[in-house]
Amino acid sequence: MTPADLSLTVQHAVRRAVDDGALRVEVPPAVRVEKARPGGVGEYASSVALSLARPAGRPALDVASVLKERLDGTAGILAVDITGPGFLNFTLRPGGGADVVAAVRAAGPSYGRGDALAGEGFLFEPATEARAQVVVGCLVGLLAGQGGTAGVGAGGERPHVHPGTYNAEALGTDAARWRLLRAAPHDRPLDGPPLLVRHERNPLFRVQYAHSRARRLLVNGAQLGVLPDHGTDVDHPLVGLLRDHPDVLLAAARHRAPDRVARHLEAVADALLGFQHTVLPLGDEKPSVAHRSRLALAEAAGTVLAGGLSVLGISAPDRI
Repeated sequence: MTPADLSLTVQHAVRRAVDDGALRVEVPPAVRVEKARPGGVGEYASSVALSLARPAGRPALDVASVLKERLDGTAGILAVDITGPGFLNFTLRPGGGADVVAAVRAAGPSYGRGDALAGEGFLFEPATEARAQVVVGCLVGLLAGQGGTAGVGAGGERPHVHPGTYNAEALGTDAARWRLLRAAPHDRPLDGPPLLVRHERNPLFRVQYAHSRARRLLVNGAQLGVLPDHGTDVDHPLVGLLRDHPDVLLAAARHRAPDRVARHLEAVADALLGFQHTVLPLGDEKPSVAHRSRLALAEAAGTVLAGGLSVLGISAPDRI
């Protein structure tokens, strides 16, 4: 179960409670679900019961209990706990991630976009320095991708960006944008020339190359009669990275930190490059369900890389 799936599941629980007459509230258009804090219970948490308590005219703990009754036993959820004044905490059932791969394949490069910031407006002050312009432009896209309304205008927010003059044209668009966005905005950007080297030490090359490998695996798979099929779980760290992608995009938007997206893409790329050699049959090995599932996972990883690079305004070439 992905965070987006969990959010919808909780929203549906609220709707059932309203339909049953157990709660008298307006069903929220979206329910925010976030990773549980360190030391907390479960993997994810939601404060929806606290936000519904006042309109329901009931204590938050009562509202949480009503929702817990309708969430217990839900497919994909191992346990629902109530903590503090009425937080709902969720422990998900362990699995190899067929649900995550299915979600990525269904959404395509837009996987991770959502409406968590729907109804919120964001305004940034027009930037004059090259790096600030790149950062602000990326943030506008990140916020809009989470449902917010974002733009540039007088009196807006001014993100703190490390001062300096940067010659973006000397590197080309992709390397220049990666250089200016990969470092946290308040930190000095990466050195430019190493980003032009086609080598594994170049993080931008690794990310783009990993995407191209995912695309090539699909071509090679078709030649072998192996097509992607997410019907079976695959146990690999890639699954967790893909599951985290929506949370990374939302956190990057909220914290004004596009570097989080770049770092996450590096982790996905490294995991995919380490996984690629197990995807297709080798030698006399016959194609199997496992190969089709691995290929679906590799395809999903490539899709996340393409979508993440797009968020940063960087190309995802099919061949390198």
